[in-house]
Amino acid sequence: MKVAPALLLALLSPLAIGGPPVLTPCPDKPNCVSTEGSGKAQMAPVPFAGTMAEAQDALRRAIAAQPRSTITREEPGFIAAEFRSRVFGFVDAAEFVIDADARVIRYRSGARSGHYDFGVNRERMDALRATLSPAR
Repeated sequence: MKVAPALLLALLSPLAIGGPPVLTPCPDKPNCVSTEGSGKAQMAPVPFAGTMAEAQDALRRAIAAQPRSTITREEPGFIAAEFRSRVFGFVDAAEFVIDADARVIRYRSGARSGHYDFGVNRERMDALRATLSPAR
């Protein structure tokens, strides 16, 4: 029996074998930021205190407080969300992984369409970081 390469890759993904979720890579466009990115797309993960469940709850509340946000998928240690622009309704998609071992939230946020996002995704992640970062 032959297995299609895409199916084989999906079956071997960390989620399929019980590992931590993997963030979608940023495209080679200036409309995405990620803790896994490089160059201008790279951002630092958000440290958290407390339990993974507490961090996920705080993240859920922070996302819900953002204008025009919708959580599209959630499971333990992972949240996916969409954010719509006010005027044109453009959609930015974000993924968040709560990494209990490293005590950080890793993320990726990028425009679903277009080439440039005018820094909106970086600003949004900076705002979420400010909301979620433990007091120093």
